[in-house]
Amino acid sequence: FRALFHGPPGTGKTLTASLIGRVTCRDVYRVDLSMVVSKYIGETEKNLSALFAKAENKDWILFFDEADALFGKRTATKDAHDRHANQEVSYLLQRVESYNGLVILASNFKSNLDEAFMRRFQSVIPFMLPNAQERRKLWNNAWPSGDHLTFSPDFNRERLADDYETSGATINNVVQKVCLHALATDDKTVTHQLVLEMLRRELSKEGKFIK
Repeated sequence: FRALFHGPPGTGKTLTASLIGRVTCRDVYRVDLSMVVSKYIGETEKNLSALFAKAENKDWILFFDEADALFGKRTATKDAHDRHANQEVSYLLQRVESYNGLVILASNFKSNLDEAFMRRFQSVIPFMLPNAQERRKLWNNAWPSGDHLTFSPDFNRERLADDYETSGATINNVVQKVCLHALATDDKTVTHQLVLEMLRRELSKEGKFIK
């Protein structure tokens, strides 16, 4: 069975693959492309063949993160490099289709994947950014339990959820930054301004800027 998870970063694609493994009591093997892809002709195919054989023997769920790096669109053949790259994609298409198990691909951009491979998926599942109501739940659940932190009267989780379109991963990263700030300054009080500052820093990494 072949499934594609596609959507913006931080929307839970990797987490969902892990949860599928937990529910089915099977190991999920996250394929490290840097360990598979080789500049030497024939080596990538050899590495992939060994990986798939071992995965079938152990009944692994294979998870290809950022799959468009390996399953990208084939190009017009202009030189030996293009021909070699296209051969790698063709081999991978064949091997994934014949794999006797579950293969999950995750991509931020579905349009980057080779069209021939898109037809081979049994499931194509979009992962969307959470809406305002979902963001409220994420902001509420992200904070550590207990008396580790106190919240100032001006802190407004609803405003954060309503005003800023963020992923679950971004929210978790902001909360982690606030907690680290509390440890560094020995100040357990969380203000709205402090959270906004950490949110600005986190979104700036994604090329997004807020007032």
